[in-house]
Amino acid sequence: MIASYQTPLSNRLGELPTIDLEELNVKAALQQRIDRKYLVPTEAFSKIFEQFDAQMQVLDTNGRQIFPYDSVYFDTPDLASYHLAAYGRRRRYKIRTRSYLDSGVSFLEVKTEGSRNITVKERIPYSLENRSTITDEGAAYIAETLGGTGQPPPENLAPVLETVYGRITLYLPDSNSRATIDVNVAWSLPGAHPLVMTDKLVVETKSGSAPGQLDKYLWKNGIRPSRISKFATGLAILKPELPANRWHRTLRHTLPQPANT
Repeated sequence: MIASYQTPLSNRLGELPTIDLEELNVKAALQQRIDRKYLVPTEAFSKIFEQFDAQMQVLDTNGRQIFPYDSVYFDTPDLASYHLAAYGRRRRYKIRTRSYLDSGVSFLEVKTEGSRNITVKERIPYSLENRSTITDEGAAYIAETLGGTGQPPPENLAPVLETVYGRITLYLPDSNSRATIDVNVAWSLPGAHPLVMTDKLVVETKSGSAPGQLDKYLWKNGIRPSRISKFATGLAILKPELPANRWHRTLRHTLPQPANT
């Protein structure tokens, strides 16, 4: 069953011109990009978004503008990928499946950090029913992709975290940039109940080396980038024994807390 997401942004979204996925990918694929993330109270962002007068188009498919996403993150038994992120190591990586639940399309993605904090995302089509496993083909792809950056392939990969949320995607033609707005982000460990964030949005801008229009507008309104990674901060809040100094403020002051902490 596909989740239905309600957001106070809906009225403004309904006023925007639309763009389809094919056109969006042609205009702003941005597989190599700088990502800036913001954790913003829903009410505050709604007011800012209403006043943001830049040209925007919203991704629309069959009349839908909020799409349910599912991501399953994989790591080694000693959480090598997590620790690379926690200690800010160069050549860190993330391995996940990304599934678009309304269309039944899934990908296996490998994200690496290139020079100057540029995120490089590479992916291959993947079977939806295998989204929580690494197949032989998937393992070969991971080894090839990470091998291209000089890293050995990680061994014994297994799912460690799942995230589910609704995503809105915007295209800003004047700066040739994209922005995504994620609502009702939910994190869960394998086999556990999810922790859901209902009062804040994760806003992420994706642009070249220069900040995009939305970045500048958020800064003008006192909203600065946040240290948040759906993978790393999600895993840290659900497993408080992990080292998490990089995200201490985000974890303790802005994210929901599990009931047993």
